[in-house]
Amino acid sequence: MDWQTLASHLFPEGHDIAEQDFFLSGTASVAGRPVTVIGTTGHTPIGVEIALAQAKAVLDTVRSHPGRPIIILVDTQGQRLRHRDEMLGINSYMAHLGKCIELARRRNHKVIGLVYDQALSGGFITSGLLADACYALPDATIRVMGLPAMARITKVPEERLTELAKDNPVFAPGAHNYLVMGGLEAIWDKDLADNLQSALDTATQADRRSELGAARGGRKWSQRVVQAVLAEGHARAA
Repeated sequence: MDWQTLASHLFPEGHDIAEQDFFLSGTASVAGRPVTVIGTTGHTPIGVEIALAQAKAVLDTVRSHPGRPIIILVDTQGQRLRHRDEMLGINSYMAHLGKCIELARRRNHKVIGLVYDQALSGGFITSGLLADACYALPDATIRVMGLPAMARITKVPEERLTELAKDNPVFAPGAHNYLVMGGLEAIWDKDLADNLQSALDTATQADRRSELGAARGGRKWSQRVVQAVLAEGHARAA
């Protein structure tokens, strides 16, 4: 789904979202209240410029519109793999974006992520996965790394990874697998405006991903490890 069609379904009350060099920004109305919208389109990679543009939009909202919700629309092939960006320290720019989103959260801005097309690797981690809750459309493509690339990095044969992906969502791409692992709160397949309003009404700052992954059977150990660490910490404090 292209971003213009998406915006018309998400914001039937109106919006002024504009695209510039694959970066989306603007405002919209949800149930009569304004929200800030940022995001990307065209499967664009997240480079230094877009990371800074998103961070600036978040900080402008925190500064000028206290408490206004922030919606992040995700369509990216990941971080930009260029020598220039690496030499400039793209990791620091992405970390800066993450800090800005965390600042907004601490200032009581609800942050909702929506993967409407493609979400890969670092570009997804520093956008939708940093939200209070991340959602996706049914046909969205989500993965940390493609299986051929994963095979080259891990030295595990691609055929073996393909077999593992049939039963283990960690290895398999797709919105459903990220739902099972708890990375997504839900998949939106009906009225997008109603879903967005409900997401804003129910958003909390609590990180429920490990808990959801355990309940859905996609991540069997993460929540156990979290609970063990917390229990050990409490025991030592006592």
